[in-house]
Amino acid sequence: MPEPGAAPRRSPQGVPYTDLQHIVNADGLHLFCRYWEPAGPPRALVFVVHGAGEHCGPYDEIAQRLKELSLLVFAHDHVGHGQSEGDRMNIKDFQVYIRDSLQHIDLMKSRHPDLPVFIVGHSMGGAISILTACERPSDFAGVVLIAPMVQMSPDSATPFKIFLAKILNHMLPSLTLGSIDSKWISRDKKQVEAYDTDELNFHGGVRVSFGMQMMGAAARIEREIPSISWPFLLIHGDADKLCDIRGSNMMYENASSSDKKIKVYEGGYHALHHDLPEVAESVLKDVTGWITERLPATTSQQQQGS
Repeated sequence: MPEPGAAPRRSPQGVPYTDLQHIVNADGLHLFCRYWEPAGPPRALVFVVHGAGEHCGPYDEIAQRLKELSLLVFAHDHVGHGQSEGDRMNIKDFQVYIRDSLQHIDLMKSRHPDLPVFIVGHSMGGAISILTACERPSDFAGVVLIAPMVQMSPDSATPFKIFLAKILNHMLPSLTLGSIDSKWISRDKKQVEAYDTDELNFHGGVRVSFGMQMMGAAARIEREIPSISWPFLLIHGDADKLCDIRGSNMMYENASSSDKKIKVYEGGYHALHHDLPEVAESVLKDVTGWITERLPATTSQQQQGS
């Protein structure tokens, strides 16, 4: 508990956490949370996991659609992102993202113990989603992955570049490499502009140490894939230059799940939920349709079917 008279903890934007919905992670850092609660009793829980350098605000549209279907949606800004505490886009261990995700999921499950739990993850959030589900394979009713980071892009992870990164990681871990090139996020110029002007997004360079954590996560996913047995939907654009589609193809082909599906959007860029309006709309239908098909039947449905 803070000392009496102590100044309240504030978000990086200067807002006291007493005014923001939040959880406190195992390292004592405040993570900003969002909740989309349906009017009636929820039929399931859906945890939304955002990508590197962004925050959970841009997932409002997906969350609203799911809320309309009586699903309780929740999310947080990862440590070092958005309105959460922590060094910007810097992580000592990728596992922290997974640990914090499980903490938030457990909190919501304790409030709604009988509901199925789904995860929706994008980009680096896809990698977090995969590894979170791998830690508790029987806990999740399904995982939706929009352009997940499964493999590092071959251009950014050539053997020489990996060798160089390992040396730099020892000598200059905080050295920054190039920043995320926003023009590859969406074919919709308005969406690129919204990303560029969003002050809660991180627009700086990516540190060598952060790149190493991403590579470590990708290697871990590759090892886990053959033993994945939980249901999943992969959605990927074949023109994605930020997360290579080959990773999604590899996961689809090699996972042992009996309930698995991949949908490829021809010409689609990275943030398919913010790509051209007709693509974004189609993706929303993919996500909501896939999840609702896997919900337990309601009492009225059971009566109709009997």
